[in-house]
Amino acid sequence: MATADFIVIGAGIAGASIAAALAGEARVALIEQEAHPGYHSTGRSAAMYITNYGPSDVRCLTHASGAFFREPPDDFAGTALVRKRGVLVIAGPGDESILDRMSREASVPVERLTAQQARDLVPIIKPERVAAANYEPDAQDIDVAALHQGFLRRARRAGALVHLNARVQATIRRRDGLWTVPTADGQEVSAPVIVNAAGAWADEVAGAFGAAPIGLVPKRRTAVIIDGPTGYQIADWPMMNDARDTWYARPEAGTKLMVSPIDATPTPPCDAAPEEWDIAVAIDRIQTDLDLTVRRVEHSWAGLRTFSPDGSLVIGPDPEVDGFFWLAGQGGYGIQTSPAAADLARALLYGRDIPEPLRRAGVDPDAVAPARFR
Repeated sequence: MATADFIVIGAGIAGASIAAALAGEARVALIEQEAHPGYHSTGRSAAMYITNYGPSDVRCLTHASGAFFREPPDDFAGTALVRKRGVLVIAGPGDESILDRMSREASVPVERLTAQQARDLVPIIKPERVAAANYEPDAQDIDVAALHQGFLRRARRAGALVHLNARVQATIRRRDGLWTVPTADGQEVSAPVIVNAAGAWADEVAGAFGAAPIGLVPKRRTAVIIDGPTGYQIADWPMMNDARDTWYARPEAGTKLMVSPIDATPTPPCDAAPEEWDIAVAIDRIQTDLDLTVRRVEHSWAGLRTFSPDGSLVIGPDPEVDGFFWLAGQGGYGIQTSPAAADLARALLYGRDIPEPLRRAGVDPDAVAPARFR
């Protein structure tokens, strides 16, 4: 039987980042149910770094993660993690008040653009479909694969052991202060602390260890790749979405657009697949607002974004089960918050003060503590 200080369940962005954060000074075992880490949500994410995105706790953790994204450790990825993109939020006639509210709630300032200024940035917006727009110029694309693999490499270099194809299914009891988890090769690994980073399966994993569920809800999000408009250089266009949050689009691979209907369909934990209806809705909505004819869908996919009951993240020790720690409920924010969320989780696991950069960003451990749901 192998022994560790921490067993992390789930090797997506949450599990990989906390494994990397802990492995430098602890023995870490990373348990993943699939054959490849990040197979579900992380591997299907088209994440961006948007400071004004999400509830208050997410914005604070996003802000605190900024320095890592801009200047990662020299040996982390070998490539830039972010690339400037910008986000343009388009309001149709009568929806200008939505932009006003977004501006009031913004964590970092946004620019108010006229309809013409918005069309100067994205000329294919139909004139009759835009009255004004908000523009956040500092939003950036995230290289999700480079980030995820960087965390996994860092964890492995520091001695973390990664066990694949090892799904936690049976009820597991804590004996003599240790949890013992079976791995796919018929072996077992024991540790005093479990870190539940199992994404859409986090409530199921909690049940296996005798912890009450949080009430997490996985929600399906659909995306499609289509050909971009002819006659335009679209590679540097901003991401764009409508103020009512019914669609978004952004350049992909220089000449194409990735489009989503921003669906959020509650779905049991599964290998999510796109539905024909959601694909059709995405195409209809983008053709309504943009001067673009979609002749074919090159590729479509779906992933799960898992939300807590109040929409905020869940980071901290379970209030009732000793040695069980939550790092879950990332919703659509797990990528952009991962560096700071891992730093917060590490401090809580070691019983240390919250790092000063997180405090300066306004990160409040109580706002994300699992105890708030009890």
